[in-house]
Amino acid sequence: MSRPTKPAPIRPMRARDPLTIGEVVERSGVAASALHFYESKGLISSTRSAGNQRRYPRGILRRLAVLRIAQRMGVPLAVIADAFARLPAGKAPTVADWRRLSASWRTDLDARIRALTMLRDQLDGCIGCGCLSLKACPLRNPQDVMAGQGPGAHVGEGACPGAIVETPKK
Repeated sequence: MSRPTKPAPIRPMRARDPLTIGEVVERSGVAASALHFYESKGLISSTRSAGNQRRYPRGILRRLAVLRIAQRMGVPLAVIADAFARLPAGKAPTVADWRRLSASWRTDLDARIRALTMLRDQLDGCIGCGCLSLKACPLRNPQDVMAGQGPGAHVGEGACPGAIVETPKK
């Protein structure tokens, strides 16, 4: 009869110990594949253990929180990377860092909110008319303003005007 084996003792974690990829996944809710992707884009970094396993500084959790919030706001990864490049390396972003980053993204977010609000307000009218014309649709191409940009798909400022303009009948 074999004797039951004792489980390995759990090593108490110290505040300065780096996190394994599994710990980061568990605590942040970010998939390991996303961590690899973010690392490949230079948004986060890790070191390697003696066994060549990734180890992350504890500040990675706050950096990932900022990254995920920025993505939910629609901030492009290149803009996030530029903002992260201005943060101290290897440290968690502070409250002051977050205020500075979020303030720099506010103008773009406000503009997108205005554009989406205009789109929402006109969408049922557009679907109601059913045209979706590349030349005349007030949502896709108001007053054919995109014609001067040449062939192909174009998205520009003012693609969703505040009101549908009708030409008066004579």
